[in-house]
Amino acid sequence: MNKSRQKNQYTSGKLYKRLFPYMKGLLKYFFTSVIAMIIVGITGPLFASLLKPIIDNGFVEKNLEIMKWIPLEIVGLFIFRGIANYINEYTSAYISNRMVQSIQKDLFAKMMMLPISYYQENSRGRMMSRITIDARGITAAGFDVITVFAKDGVTVLGLLIWLFYLDWQLTLITFVTIPLIGWCVRVINKKIRGLSAKSQNDMGQVMQILSESIDGTRVVRVYGGQEYEQHRLDITNKALRSLAVRRQSYTSIGSAVTQLMIATSLSLILYLAARRATHSGFTAGDFMSFLSAMLMMFDPLKRITNMSSVLQGGLMAADSVFRFLDEPEEQDNGEKKLNLPIGDIVFNNVILRYPNSEKDAIHHLNLTVKQGTVVALVGESGCGKTSTVNLIPRFYEVTSGELTIGGVNVQDYELKSLRSQMSLVSQDVVLFNDTIANNIAYGSPKASEDEIIQAAKAANAWSFIQDMPLGLKTQVGDQGMKLSGGQRQRLAIARALLKDAPILILDEATSALDTESERLVQAALETLMQNRTTIVIAHRLSTIEKADNIIVMHQGEIVEQGKHKELIEKNGRYALLHNMQFNN
Repeated sequence: MNKSRQKNQYTSGKLYKRLFPYMKGLLKYFFTSVIAMIIVGITGPLFASLLKPIIDNGFVEKNLEIMKWIPLEIVGLFIFRGIANYINEYTSAYISNRMVQSIQKDLFAKMMMLPISYYQENSRGRMMSRITIDARGITAAGFDVITVFAKDGVTVLGLLIWLFYLDWQLTLITFVTIPLIGWCVRVINKKIRGLSAKSQNDMGQVMQILSESIDGTRVVRVYGGQEYEQHRLDITNKALRSLAVRRQSYTSIGSAVTQLMIATSLSLILYLAARRATHSGFTAGDFMSFLSAMLMMFDPLKRITNMSSVLQGGLMAADSVFRFLDEPEEQDNGEKKLNLPIGDIVFNNVILRYPNSEKDAIHHLNLTVKQGTVVALVGESGCGKTSTVNLIPRFYEVTSGELTIGGVNVQDYELKSLRSQMSLVSQDVVLFNDTIANNIAYGSPKASEDEIIQAAKAANAWSFIQDMPLGLKTQVGDQGMKLSGGQRQRLAIARALLKDAPILILDEATSALDTESERLVQAALETLMQNRTTIVIAHRLSTIEKADNIIVMHQGEIVEQGKHKELIEKNGRYALLHNMQFNN
C-alpha cells in the first residue's frame, strides 16, 4: 500500500529534476533543438497568414502583381521549415539516445554494486527490463514530451494569436472547450498510470520466462516442459495484451472525446464566421485563413493530448528506474587494504541469518583458518558450508559476532582490496560468451598468453584446448554451452590458478571431473594450495583427505573437526558420511 502511494507521488517535476544531470554536455544540443522546434512551430501560423492575401488579392481583387511573390514565399517558408525540422529531429535523437546510454550505464553499474541478497529476492527478468525497456520509456517521457509540447505548443499559440488578430470574438469560443479537455485528460491519466505499472511487472515476467527457458533448455527438453513454458508465456502475454488494449482504449477514448470537443467548437465557429462574413468586414481571405488556422490546430492539439499517455508511461518507468538507482549498495565503508601476509581467518561466535528467515543459517560459529593451511568443510546439503564461505568475501554480512582476517574485521577492509586477494571456483561454473583465453584471464587482464597456457596446463585443460579448432581463441558459447561440464569446470580452475590469490575458495571444484581428470587436477590443486589459505567445500570426501583441518557441519554448527584419520577413528558424523560414500 505504501509503495503504491509513493508511486502516485512521483510527478513530472521529479522526473525532470532526476533527468537534468543526464543533460550534462548536452545543453547546447538541447537549446539548438528547442530553437529549431520554435522555428518549426512558428511556420504553421505564418503559412495560415499567407492564405489571407492569396484569397483576397488573387481571387477577389485579381491582383496578380502581388500574387506572383506569394508562391515563392510559401516555398521559401517550407524550405526553412524543413531545415529547422531536420535540425530538431537530429538533435532530439542525439540527446535522447545519449540519455538512454547514460541511464543504462548507471543502471548496469548499480546492478554490479547491489548486495547478493538483492539478486535472490528480485526477479532477474525485471532487472533486465529496467535496463532495456524502462530506460527508453523515461527518455520518451522526458524529451519526446518536451519536443511535442514545444513544437506543437508554439504552433497552437501562434495560431491562436493569429486567430485573435482575425477575430477575437470568434476565437474566445475555442477557450470554452479547454477546461473540459483538461478534465478529460486528468481522468484518463489516472487509468493509464495504473495500467502502466502492471504492464511493467508483466514485461519483467516475460523476460524472466525467456531467460529461464534459454538457460534451462536442456532440462526443459528432457522433462518435456515445452508446453508448460509456452503456457507460462502465453498467460503473461495475454495479460500484457489485455493491458495494452485497455491502455490504448483509454487513450483512444480520451483522444476521441477531445477531438469531438474541438470539432464541435470548430463547427460553431465556422457557422458564426459565415454569418459574420455577410454582415461585417470579414473578408473571404479572413474566413479561409481563419478556417485553415483552426484546422491546423487540430493535429497539434491531438498530439499534445496523446502525450499524456506517453508521459504516464514514462513516469512509471522513471519510478522503476530511479527507485532501482536509489537501492542501497553493498556496504563498503572500510578503508584498510588487505596486504600480504594476510594472516589467519577467524570466525568469532558468528551468526548468519538471511532476511525473512526464521532460523540461523550459521549458529555461533567459532573457527580459525590458519594462514597457509587447507581447511575443508563437509556435511549434508544445507548444513551451512556455502553460507560460511560466502562471509569471507562479504557476499553476505555477519548478523552478529565477528569475522577477521589478519586480526582486522572484514568490514574494515575495502571490498575491492579484500576480494582482490581471493580466488573462487564454484560448483556453479560461470563462463562468459567469449574466447577460452579471455575466460581464463577474467580478472587478470594483464596476463600473457604463456601465463594463460601454464594455468590451463596446471588445471588439466590444455589438452582439450589444443584440440579446439582455434585453440585459446575458441568461443565457448553462452554460459560455455559449447564445452562439456568437466571442460567448463577446468577452465574455472585455470582462472583461479592464474589469479594466484593468497586465499583460495573451492566450492565443489572437482565435482564435474571424471576420475582421471580429477586425479590430475587434484595434484595441481595440491601444488597450488601450498603456502596459501584454502577453504574447500566438498561432498566427495576423497578430495579432502589431506586437508590440515576438516570441519564437519550440521544445521549451521560445527559438530566435529580434525584431520581425516582422527575423525575416522572418532567414529562420529564424519565417519558416518565417509562410510556412506565408500561402502555403497
